[in-house]
Amino acid sequence: MLVKKENIKSGFSKDELKVFGSFKKPHDIQLFLNNITYNPEYVTRSPKLVLKHKVANCFEGALFAAAALRMLGYKPLIVDMMAKNDDDHVIAIFKKYDLFGAVAKSNTTVLRFREPVYRTVRELVMSYFDFYFNTLGEKSLISYSNPVDLAKFDKYNWMTTENDLEFIGDYLFEIHHTKIFPKTARPLNYADKELVDLCFSGSITKGLFVPKKK
Repeated sequence: MLVKKENIKSGFSKDELKVFGSFKKPHDIQLFLNNITYNPEYVTRSPKLVLKHKVANCFEGALFAAAALRMLGYKPLIVDMMAKNDDDHVIAIFKKYDLFGAVAKSNTTVLRFREPVYRTVRELVMSYFDFYFNTLGEKSLISYSNPVDLAKFDKYNWMTTENDLEFIGDYLFEIHHTKIFPKTARPLNYADKELVDLCFSGSITKGLFVPKKK
């Protein structure tokens, strides 16, 4: 899914472009996101402001990754994953050799990078399913969106603006999501305690969703 480079560097400083230029492959973007602090605040800063503040939440991380992937020649695509009794998750996706992979920022250790080995978006999303659970261990992923090309928001300068980008989140909330399984599906098992403990071992507590107990 490599595309012809556009004039996408406008609005970034030389130092900021140097950071983007250090990314030679998608996994480099993931390592950058892993090394910056998770942002527990309910804000949505542009990729430029992520570089400035060196913090990002899940949504900000996906926007940053999409911008960085765009610099590498990929389309700036994100997929929204909705959850029950848990936070939603947003990933930036890319396609290599006709297979999908993903880059993501997460307050957990298991909802981040995916190698480009998945034939469809559904296959990619399902790779997260067994690792997508709340702090009680309830598996919570229920649906996902089609890929959204962020180029549709270029008129708002989403890559460099000082303004909050929550309106993109509103858009993701409104678009169609494909259900993972029907409501009539049998109850799911809880994730193993060892996996739950590992998943949240390095989390920023303030940024964790507090699930309702049944």
